[in-house]
Amino acid sequence: MVQQIWPRFARKLRRNHQGFGDTFFIDEVFVKIQGKQHFLWRVVDQDGEVVDVFLQRRRDAWAAKRFFRRLLKKHKGEPRKIVTGKLRSYGVAHRELIPEAMHDTSQYANNRAEPSHEPTRVRERGLRKFKSMKQVQRFLGAHAVVYNLFNLGRHLVSAENYRYFRLRAFASWKCATAM
Repeated sequence: MVQQIWPRFARKLRRNHQGFGDTFFIDEVFVKIQGKQHFLWRVVDQDGEVVDVFLQRRRDAWAAKRFFRRLLKKHKGEPRKIVTGKLRSYGVAHRELIPEAMHDTSQYANNRAEPSHEPTRVRERGLRKFKSMKQVQRFLGAHAVVYNLFNLGRHLVSAENYRYFRLRAFASWKCATAM
């Protein structure tokens, strides 16, 4: 039941989303599913919003190109700049799919993407490990949208604006969950 409702909420919330920035921070993390290692690819924009999350069995050039294609299709436009780690698969995907975008692989440039993995790790522990790839992809796709809705960057805005953003977030949530 819940597995069918959450994706519906996520679709409604995505429809009302204001849009993402033009700088993407891309990173991958290892996730174990039934004892086998998988790779969770994640894109975060310059404001800390999760643009996309994608789970794959591989971490090579083919997987990176597949992820970039999905990202470009979902984002409906090329980013101005991408920031990645030094994994060479990113370079291959960048050269073939979005050569116009700047590509930064300097040492600490990708630190903005690293904290975005923490909510996933917290949920993974709370769920007592993930059970299947399909379940993980469905859950993390919906979780990213809800996280973006309520991750308001309290330290960046005044108290008055924060209250306004919070009210707007709850109104969006109420609209998305109304049957």
